[in-house]
Amino acid sequence: MLTLPSVLTHAVAAEFVPGLKQAVRLQPTEVVADASALQEFDSSVLAVLLECRREALAAGKVFSVRGVPPRLLQLANLYGVAELIPCHGLRPLACFLRFLPRASVAAGAFQGADG
Repeated sequence: MLTLPSVLTHAVAAEFVPGLKQAVRLQPTEVVADASALQEFDSSVLAVLLECRREALAAGKVFSVRGVPPRLLQLANLYGVAELIPCHGLRPLACFLRFLPRASVAAGAFQGADG
């Protein structure tokens, strides 16, 4: 498992990335990034996770993220990459729905184009 640091901003992302390729190679068949320690982060975390994903898929491994903070999922949705960063053990839609306010789901936040 790859563990993300508590701070992953643009200022520190460049220091974190070099070890990624080696860390991904050391994982068996599945690469799980643990984001549960993240406390201070910006959109750079998406670049780091997408690089992890690229490396994992290039090596024929499965990629997922566990311990996804709600704000990270919001950033991923904003940038249109949420489906590329799957929550460990959940389908992408289930991961997204986990963080929606219950009122949004109850009010029909996912109505079709005709309704």
